[in-house]
Amino acid sequence: MKKVLEKDTVKILSGKDRGKTGEVLKLLKNEDKVLVKGVNVVTRHRKAQANGTKAGIIKEERPIHISNVQVINPKNGKPSRVGFEVKEGKKIRVFKNDAAPKTAKKSKTTKK
Repeated sequence: MKKVLEKDTVKILSGKDRGKTGEVLKLLKNEDKVLVKGVNVVTRHRKAQANGTKAGIIKEERPIHISNVQVINPKNGKPSRVGFEVKEGKKIRVFKNDAAPKTAKKSKTTKK
């Protein structure tokens, strides 16, 4: 199971579109890249083809690496890291900024 899935809303962490948010349109699993709507848009100049495609200037999204995006938690609208937990024999995604603290760590006291 991947941490980023199709139709997730993500925030861009680096690159020319840093800070933008968008929906994941497609996941390229073999390349570890995602296609995000409205992000990393390039302008392509296309020639007319024999099969009837018209010439023109086309804007299209290009994939960005999965490490440059962070999933936005739908509950609070903030970007969050994603982890996994097993509940009732099923593996589920858990947002790190949404979960309650598991256990409080005891601080060590040293005497001098």
